[in-house]
Amino acid sequence: MTAPELSEPLKFAYWVPNVSGGLVTSDIEQRTDWGYEYNRDLAVLAENNGFDYALTQVRYTASYGAAYQHESTGFSLALLLATQRLKVIAAVHPGLWQPGVLAKFIASADVISGGRAAVNVVSGWFKDEFTGLGEPWLEHDERYRRSEEFIRVLKQLWTDDHAEFGGDFYRIRDFDIKPKPVAGPGRPHPEVFQGGNSTAARKLAGRVSDWYFSNGKDFAGFSEQVDEVRGYAAENDHAVRFGLNGFVIARETEAEAREVLREIVAKANVPAVEGFRSAVKQAGKSTSDAKGMWADSEFADLVQYNDGFRTGLIGTPEQIADRAIEYKKRGANLLLLGFLHYLEDVEHFGREVLPVIREKERVLDRGAGVPEPAGI
Repeated sequence: MTAPELSEPLKFAYWVPNVSGGLVTSDIEQRTDWGYEYNRDLAVLAENNGFDYALTQVRYTASYGAAYQHESTGFSLALLLATQRLKVIAAVHPGLWQPGVLAKFIASADVISGGRAAVNVVSGWFKDEFTGLGEPWLEHDERYRRSEEFIRVLKQLWTDDHAEFGGDFYRIRDFDIKPKPVAGPGRPHPEVFQGGNSTAARKLAGRVSDWYFSNGKDFAGFSEQVDEVRGYAAENDHAVRFGLNGFVIARETEAEAREVLREIVAKANVPAVEGFRSAVKQAGKSTSDAKGMWADSEFADLVQYNDGFRTGLIGTPEQIADRAIEYKKRGANLLLLGFLHYLEDVEHFGREVLPVIREKERVLDRGAGVPEPAGI
């Protein structure tokens, strides 16, 4: 990263627990609730403890330890109305949404919230959600082709009074939506996030997405993704930022944190984890280079269903801060975090971990020759 990029504070997001079962597929106690009242209080707590974003999950039917779930876009709007600064990212599926309808919904949510709405375009890993609703299930790379058209349509509708698009999946004819979303410096439209690990996903990010989300990765794995996506972005004269998933277990000692991790995995809901592994196998193995999501995930990785343990944010506040800074140096602009007991752990993160990260960022800035802001 360049000195100006290093000077930007690392941003933080949290996974919204709008799906029952918490963020680990385990029978360990999780003092986390999927209901609205809990999530409303959590959103306020999070924005007051240094979190910039919340990502609302998308599931449409009971599956793999998630017996209940709230729909992502409606839930996101509710959280936007309950907060003042927090940006809320709604996960959405092309193929289950018509992009013009979604563009209209997000534009309204953005205006109502003062410019805090965003979307995470999920190309799809759960075949039964599509076939159960009578929708066709496309093969892997076709799903990403559809996602690219979906994103292009969203952006055109948000910025053009006479949107036109002719693709293989979507067609827009001189269409205008008003009100438009809130536009401002560096934000011509709501931010578009996108995940995936395959070559198709990386190329998509390098062409059209504003943010690329990585599943949990060690240092080398994350650097490899960043370098490749940046290469594709450079080919397309496109700018993309990077988010990394991680599950935080912060305790006074590393031994305490490791014991919590050991208990989570030891009490894993084996049928649910194995069911999830079976469902995502197609997503990870269907590409020619086998670089898809979860392609190399082991059982323990899938207990946190986005490989969050792999990022290694487990230990003392100092240890977690050191890893966060190293990921920042390797290109991370944002860390997307999950927790075991959300209310307690988010507050603890804001009080004990985030100040250490900010102090290490100041040291990093000085080492990079970045002047400190006046008055610091």
